[in-house]
Amino acid sequence: MEDETTKNNTVHTYSEDVAKIIEHDTGSLVKKIIHEEEEHEKAKKKESPELRENKKFLLISVVFLVLSLAVLFFFLLSKKDINTVPAEEQFIPIIFNDQYNYQEILDLKKDDIAQLVLNQVNSTKVKNGGIEGIYLTENKQIIGLRRFISLIKGNFVPGSSTLFVDDNFLMGVQKDEINSGFGARYGFFILIKVRSVADVFDSMHAWEKKIMADLSSFFGINLSSETNYIFTKNFEDAIVENKSARILYDKDGKLVIMYVYADDNSVVITNSLNAVHEIILRLVSSKERQ
Repeated sequence: MEDETTKNNTVHTYSEDVAKIIEHDTGSLVKKIIHEEEEHEKAKKKESPELRENKKFLLISVVFLVLSLAVLFFFLLSKKDINTVPAEEQFIPIIFNDQYNYQEILDLKKDDIAQLVLNQVNSTKVKNGGIEGIYLTENKQIIGLRRFISLIKGNFVPGSSTLFVDDNFLMGVQKDEINSGFGARYGFFILIKVRSVADVFDSMHAWEKKIMADLSSFFGINLSSETNYIFTKNFEDAIVENKSARILYDKDGKLVIMYVYADDNSVVITNSLNAVHEIILRLVSSKERQ
Protein backbone atom coordinates (compact mmCIF):
# COMPACT_ATOMS: atom_id res chain seq x y z
CA MET A 1 0.00 0.00 0.00
CA GLU A 2 2.78 2.29 0.92
CA ASP A 3 4.73 1.35 -2.21
CA GLU A 4 1.82 2.13 -4.55
CA THR A 5 1.24 5.46 -2.86
CA THR A 6 4.90 6.33 -3.20
CA LYS A 7 4.85 5.35 -6.92
CA ASN A 8 1.85 7.57 -7.60
CA ASN A 9 3.49 10.42 -5.79
CA THR A 10 6.63 9.98 -7.88
CA VAL A 11 4.70 10.04 -11.15
CA HIS A 12 2.70 12.98 -10.06
CA THR A 13 5.77 14.84 -8.99
CA TYR A 14 7.54 14.17 -12.38
CA SER A 15 4.49 15.35 -14.31
CA GLU A 16 4.26 18.42 -12.21
CA ASP A 17 7.94 19.10 -12.73
CA VAL A 18 7.56 18.84 -16.53
CA ALA A 19 4.51 21.09 -16.39
CA LYS A 20 6.41 23.61 -14.33
CA ILE A 21 9.32 23.59 -16.77
CA ILE A 22 6.99 24.17 -19.74
CA GLU A 23 5.10 26.80 -17.77
CA HIS A 24 8.22 28.73 -16.82
CA ASP A 25 9.93 28.28 -20.28
CA THR A 26 6.93 28.87 -22.47
CA GLY A 27 8.44 31.88 -24.27
CA SER A 28 11.67 30.25 -25.33
CA LEU A 29 9.92 27.03 -26.39
CA VAL A 30 7.40 28.85 -28.54
CA LYS A 31 10.19 30.88 -30.07
CA LYS A 32 12.08 27.70 -30.81
CA ILE A 33 9.04 26.09 -32.43
CA ILE A 34 8.35 29.21 -34.48
CA HIS A 35 12.01 29.40 -35.55
CA GLU A 36 12.06 25.75 -36.58
CA GLU A 37 8.84 26.23 -38.55
CA GLU A 38 10.26 29.27 -40.33
CA GLU A 39 13.42 27.36 -41.23
CA HIS A 40 11.29 24.50 -42.50
CA GLU A 41 9.27 26.88 -44.71
CA LYS A 42 12.44 28.42 -46.05
CA ALA A 43 13.79 24.98 -46.92
CA LYS A 44 10.54 24.11 -48.67
CA LYS A 45 10.71 27.32 -50.71
CA LYS A 46 14.29 26.56 -51.72
CA GLU A 47 13.65 22.96 -52.59
CA SER A 48 10.35 23.30 -54.39
CA PRO A 49 11.60 25.06 -57.59
CA GLU A 50 14.49 22.61 -57.85
CA LEU A 51 12.14 19.71 -57.49
CA ARG A 52 9.86 21.16 -60.14
CA GLU A 53 12.82 21.69 -62.51
CA ASN A 54 14.09 18.20 -61.83
CA LYS A 55 10.69 16.75 -62.54
CA LYS A 56 10.47 18.85 -65.72
CA PHE A 57 13.86 17.68 -67.00
CA LEU A 58 13.05 14.12 -66.07
CA LEU A 59 9.81 14.29 -68.02
CA ILE A 60 11.56 15.79 -71.08
CA SER A 61 14.26 13.11 -70.91
CA VAL A 62 11.67 10.37 -70.81
CA VAL A 63 9.85 11.88 -73.80
CA PHE A 64 13.07 12.09 -75.86
CA LEU A 65 14.01 8.57 -74.88
CA VAL A 66 10.63 7.28 -76.04
CA LEU A 67 10.89 9.22 -79.30
CA SER A 68 14.42 7.92 -79.92
CA LEU A 69 13.34 4.35 -79.38
CA ALA A 70 10.36 4.88 -81.68
CA VAL A 71 12.59 6.25 -84.47
CA LEU A 72 15.09 3.42 -83.98
CA PHE A 73 12.40 0.76 -84.22
CA PHE A 74 10.94 2.49 -87.28
CA PHE A 75 14.25 2.32 -89.16
CA LEU A 76 14.90 -1.23 -88.07
CA LEU A 77 11.48 -2.36 -89.23
CA SER A 78 11.62 -0.46 -92.52
CA LYS A 79 15.29 -1.23 -93.28
CA LYS A 80 14.40 -3.50 -96.19
CA ASP A 81 12.54 -0.70 -97.94
CA ILE A 82 15.41 1.81 -97.76
CA ASN A 83 17.29 2.27 -101.03
CA THR A 84 20.87 3.17 -100.20
CA VAL A 85 22.56 5.61 -102.57
CA PRO A 86 26.22 4.82 -103.13
CA ALA A 87 28.57 7.71 -102.51
CA GLU A 88 30.05 9.14 -105.65
CA GLU A 89 33.76 8.72 -106.08
CA GLN A 90 35.64 11.92 -105.85
CA PHE A 91 36.87 13.04 -109.28
CA ILE A 92 40.64 13.62 -109.33
CA PRO A 93 42.17 14.70 -112.67
CA ILE A 94 45.40 12.95 -113.65
CA ILE A 95 47.08 16.24 -114.55
CA PHE A 96 46.09 19.88 -114.27
CA ASN A 97 43.64 20.92 -116.99
CA ASP A 98 43.20 24.55 -117.95
CA GLN A 99 39.63 23.79 -118.96
CA TYR A 100 37.16 20.90 -118.78
CA ASN A 101 34.58 19.76 -121.28
CA TYR A 102 31.97 17.04 -120.84
CA GLN A 103 30.40 15.19 -123.74
CA GLU A 104 27.29 13.08 -123.16
CA ILE A 105 27.54 9.97 -125.36
CA LEU A 106 24.70 7.78 -124.11
CA ASP A 107 23.41 5.53 -126.95
CA LEU A 108 25.88 7.00 -129.45
CA LYS A 109 27.91 4.86 -131.83
CA LYS A 110 31.67 5.02 -132.25
CA ASP A 111 31.68 7.39 -135.24
CA ASP A 112 29.34 9.82 -133.49
CA ILE A 113 31.48 9.75 -130.34
CA ALA A 114 34.62 10.39 -132.38
CA GLN A 115 33.01 13.29 -134.21
CA LEU A 116 31.92 14.92 -130.95
CA VAL A 117 35.46 14.68 -129.62
CA LEU A 118 37.07 15.89 -132.85
CA ASN A 119 34.73 18.90 -133.01
CA GLN A 120 35.71 19.84 -129.47
CA VAL A 121 39.41 19.41 -130.26
CA ASN A 122 39.23 21.70 -133.29
CA SER A 123 37.08 24.34 -131.56
CA THR A 124 38.75 24.45 -128.13
CA LYS A 125 38.80 27.86 -126.47
CA VAL A 126 41.72 27.10 -124.20
CA LYS A 127 44.70 29.44 -124.50
CA ASN A 128 47.66 28.56 -126.73
CA GLY A 129 49.82 25.93 -125.08
CA GLY A 130 47.02 25.02 -122.68
CA ILE A 131 45.26 21.71 -122.14
CA GLU A 132 41.54 21.03 -122.19
CA GLY A 133 40.30 17.80 -120.68
CA ILE A 134 37.50 16.09 -122.57
CA TYR A 135 35.42 13.71 -120.47
CA LEU A 136 32.88 11.33 -121.97
CA THR A 137 29.77 10.74 -119.86
CA GLU A 138 26.77 8.45 -119.76
CA ASN A 139 23.85 9.80 -117.75
CA LYS A 140 26.24 12.50 -116.50
CA GLN A 141 28.65 9.90 -115.11
CA ILE A 142 32.23 9.97 -116.40
CA ILE A 143 33.13 6.71 -118.11
CA GLY A 144 36.41 4.87 -117.50
CA LEU A 145 38.99 3.46 -119.87
CA ARG A 146 37.46 0.01 -120.11
CA ARG A 147 34.02 1.39 -120.90
CA PHE A 148 35.56 3.64 -123.56
CA ILE A 149 37.36 0.70 -125.20
CA SER A 150 34.11 -1.27 -125.14
CA LEU A 151 32.08 1.55 -126.74
CA ILE A 152 34.50 1.98 -129.64
CA LYS A 153 34.93 -1.81 -129.92
CA GLY A 154 38.65 -1.27 -129.46
CA ASN A 155 41.39 -3.90 -129.48
CA PHE A 156 43.41 -2.65 -126.52
CA VAL A 157 43.34 -5.13 -123.64
CA PRO A 158 43.97 -3.34 -120.32
CA GLY A 159 42.90 -6.36 -118.26
CA SER A 160 40.17 -6.50 -115.67
CA SER A 161 42.37 -5.47 -112.75
CA THR A 162 42.76 -1.73 -112.24
CA LEU A 163 45.87 -2.47 -110.20
CA PHE A 164 47.92 -2.76 -113.41
CA VAL A 165 46.08 -0.37 -115.73
CA ASP A 166 43.99 2.33 -114.07
CA ASP A 167 40.44 2.88 -115.27
CA ASN A 168 40.87 6.62 -114.76
CA PHE A 169 42.20 8.07 -118.01
CA LEU A 170 42.34 11.48 -119.64
CA MET A 171 41.30 12.44 -123.13
CA GLY A 172 41.94 15.97 -124.32
CA VAL A 173 43.51 18.56 -126.55
CA GLN A 174 46.73 20.53 -126.28
CA LYS A 175 46.32 23.79 -128.15
CA ASP A 176 49.31 24.12 -130.44
CA GLU A 177 49.03 23.98 -134.20
CA ILE A 178 50.12 20.64 -135.65
CA ASN A 179 51.30 19.89 -139.16
CA SER A 180 50.28 16.31 -139.72
CA GLY A 181 48.43 16.88 -142.95
CA PHE A 182 45.34 15.20 -141.55
CA GLY A 183 42.04 16.27 -140.04
CA ALA A 184 42.92 17.48 -136.54
CA ARG A 185 43.88 21.12 -136.11
CA TYR A 186 45.35 20.75 -132.61
CA GLY A 187 47.02 17.95 -130.72
CA PHE A 188 44.57 15.30 -129.53
CA PHE A 189 45.80 12.92 -126.84
CA ILE A 190 44.79 10.03 -124.60
CA LEU A 191 46.67 9.67 -121.31
CA ILE A 192 46.65 6.24 -119.62
CA LYS A 193 47.90 5.53 -116.10
CA VAL A 194 49.61 2.20 -115.28
CA ARG A 195 51.37 0.62 -112.34
CA SER A 196 54.55 0.30 -114.39
CA VAL A 197 55.66 0.33 -118.01
CA ALA A 198 56.22 -3.43 -117.83
CA ASP A 199 52.53 -3.98 -117.05
CA VAL A 200 51.38 -2.41 -120.30
CA PHE A 201 54.34 -2.85 -122.68
CA ASP A 202 53.10 -6.04 -124.36
CA SER A 203 49.51 -4.81 -124.58
CA MET A 204 50.57 -1.56 -126.25
CA HIS A 205 52.83 -3.38 -128.70
CA ALA A 206 50.04 -5.78 -129.63
CA TRP A 207 47.64 -2.84 -130.10
CA GLU A 208 49.85 -1.25 -132.77
CA LYS A 209 48.29 -3.37 -135.52
CA LYS A 210 44.78 -2.12 -134.66
CA ILE A 211 45.37 1.27 -133.07
CA MET A 212 44.69 3.19 -136.28
CA ALA A 213 41.46 1.27 -136.87
CA ASP A 214 40.38 2.03 -133.30
CA LEU A 215 41.44 5.67 -132.96
CA SER A 216 41.91 7.18 -136.46
CA SER A 217 38.55 8.98 -136.45
CA PHE A 218 39.43 10.66 -133.13
CA PHE A 219 42.52 12.08 -134.83
CA GLY A 220 40.56 13.22 -137.88
CA ILE A 221 42.02 10.56 -140.19
CA ASN A 222 39.53 8.98 -142.54
CA LEU A 223 40.16 5.77 -144.42
CA SER A 224 40.58 6.45 -148.12
CA SER A 225 42.67 5.39 -151.10
CA GLU A 226 45.23 7.99 -150.05
CA THR A 227 45.42 6.99 -146.40
CA ASN A 228 44.74 3.25 -146.41
CA TYR A 229 48.47 2.40 -146.35
CA ILE A 230 48.76 4.09 -142.97
CA PHE A 231 46.44 1.51 -141.42
CA THR A 232 48.90 -1.30 -142.20
CA LYS A 233 52.19 0.55 -141.76
CA ASN A 234 54.45 -0.43 -138.86
CA PHE A 235 55.39 1.74 -135.91
CA GLU A 236 59.04 2.61 -135.39
CA ASP A 237 61.17 3.01 -132.27
CA ALA A 238 61.95 6.58 -131.31
CA ILE A 239 62.97 8.89 -128.47
CA VAL A 240 60.65 11.78 -127.65
CA GLU A 241 61.50 14.21 -124.83
CA ASN A 242 64.13 11.66 -123.73
CA LYS A 243 61.38 9.06 -123.33
CA SER A 244 60.91 5.76 -125.14
CA ALA A 245 58.30 5.99 -127.87
CA ARG A 246 56.83 4.21 -130.86
CA ILE A 247 55.88 6.38 -133.85
CA LEU A 248 53.82 5.83 -136.98
CA TYR A 249 54.99 8.00 -139.89
CA ASP A 250 53.29 8.66 -143.20
CA LYS A 251 55.04 8.04 -146.56
CA ASP A 252 56.62 11.51 -146.36
CA GLY A 253 58.09 10.87 -142.95
CA LYS A 254 55.58 13.06 -141.11
CA LEU A 255 54.15 12.12 -137.75
CA VAL A 256 50.75 10.47 -137.88
CA ILE A 257 50.37 9.04 -134.38
CA MET A 258 52.65 7.89 -131.57
CA TYR A 259 52.60 6.58 -128.05
CA VAL A 260 55.18 7.67 -125.52
CA TYR A 261 56.06 6.30 -122.09
CA ALA A 262 55.86 9.73 -120.49
CA ASP A 263 57.04 8.43 -117.11
CA ASP A 264 57.16 5.15 -115.21
CA ASN A 265 53.38 5.20 -114.75
CA SER A 266 52.01 7.00 -117.79
CA VAL A 267 51.47 6.35 -121.49
CA VAL A 268 50.34 9.15 -123.80
CA ILE A 269 48.92 8.52 -127.26
CA THR A 270 48.94 11.61 -129.43
CA ASN A 271 49.68 13.25 -132.80
CA SER A 272 51.57 16.20 -131.31
CA LEU A 273 55.13 16.59 -130.01
CA ASN A 274 54.04 19.72 -128.16
CA ALA A 275 51.35 17.72 -126.38
CA VAL A 276 53.94 15.22 -125.16
CA HIS A 277 56.15 18.02 -123.88
CA GLU A 278 53.32 19.75 -121.99
CA ILE A 279 51.91 16.53 -120.53
CA ILE A 280 55.32 15.45 -119.20
CA LEU A 281 55.73 18.83 -117.50
CA ARG A 282 52.33 18.52 -115.87
CA LEU A 283 52.94 14.94 -114.77
CA VAL A 284 56.11 16.08 -112.99
CA SER A 285 54.22 19.00 -111.44
CA SER A 286 51.45 16.67 -110.20
CA LYS A 287 53.96 14.39 -108.48
CA GLU A 288 55.69 17.33 -106.83
CA ARG A 289 52.38 18.54 -105.36
CA GLN A 290 51.71 15.06 -103.93
